[in-house]
Amino acid sequence: MLNALAREIACRSSDWGERVVIDPHSILDRGAELALSPPGRTSPNGTCRLMRAADGWIAVNLPRPDDWTLMSAWLESEVAAADWHHLEIAVADRPVFYLRERAIMLGLAAGIVGEVAHDAGPITPTLAMGKPRLRGGAPVVADLTSLWAGPLCAGLLARGGARVTRYESAQRPDPSRDAAPRFYRSLNQGKAHQTLDFQTSESRTRLREALGQADIVVTSARPRAFATLGIDPKDVFVANPSLIWVAITGYGWQEQAGQRVAFGDDAAAAGGLLRWTAGGDPRFLGDALADPLTGLAAASAAMQAWKDGGGVLIDVALARVAAFAAHDDMCEESIGNTYSPH
Repeated sequence: MLNALAREIACRSSDWGERVVIDPHSILDRGAELALSPPGRTSPNGTCRLMRAADGWIAVNLPRPDDWTLMSAWLESEVAAADWHHLEIAVADRPVFYLRERAIMLGLAAGIVGEVAHDAGPITPTLAMGKPRLRGGAPVVADLTSLWAGPLCAGLLARGGARVTRYESAQRPDPSRDAAPRFYRSLNQGKAHQTLDFQTSESRTRLREALGQADIVVTSARPRAFATLGIDPKDVFVANPSLIWVAITGYGWQEQAGQRVAFGDDAAAAGGLLRWTAGGDPRFLGDALADPLTGLAAASAAMQAWKDGGGVLIDVALARVAAFAAHDDMCEESIGNTYSPH
């Protein structure tokens, strides 16, 4: 899958800009700056763990300090689980469905191992939202993403000659900026930067203007984040019918899937992108694999959508990409097209 995506990006980028040639395996590696451990039942970055519940396995990801404060509420227990050992004991007698639904309600990242089935391709569905219009020149891209998959997608577009502006929230800047500054710079080189205070009407107006003027917008927030800002994608497409909106989420843009929080490791587990021991226990394959795979797939889809004229919201889910990769077994021959035009 990795090599096939690299070939797609090289081919599609040369159709509309500069040919982007990448070493796909280097895309997976951020260990030069982060202290990563070998993958096992705990993710290399240490924030996600595969746990045996009463009726299956679940991946629980707690990368944010506040996540641990929610453990009592998650488990509906008066006794807080303050470390992984005690959390595993508490999880062991609870059903995976109960744990997942409680996590969704509380905004925690948790996925049942293998819960997401393989689709016809990693990018499904693609929603026709506007009206395609063929254009020339370099696309204008608004990058509203953070962490890994979204910045990688927009960064590849920038390497292909797109004019990318990165918009960051003054209240919630990308955590990678401080946690892994070299990694952050590698993903965001070649982009212009603007910081917006979304608590002000002026910044919200600037954001709406950016969405109205962009050819491609790449996002990594759930739908509720845009509702909070008073932004409805349908209205955006009315104002900008040929827009390409690349919506990267954990499980999908629509319905309950759009409510779920996810990161690269728990999404990989939900998609079944794991290895299994002889005793039948799951183990991580690498570092947050759903993130870089999704970034590559999303960039390829955006390039194809630009060629086809746009007018679409491309619904890109980390867990769906992981499920496709697990089914594909990283095989080059069966990748097919990552984008299905409307």
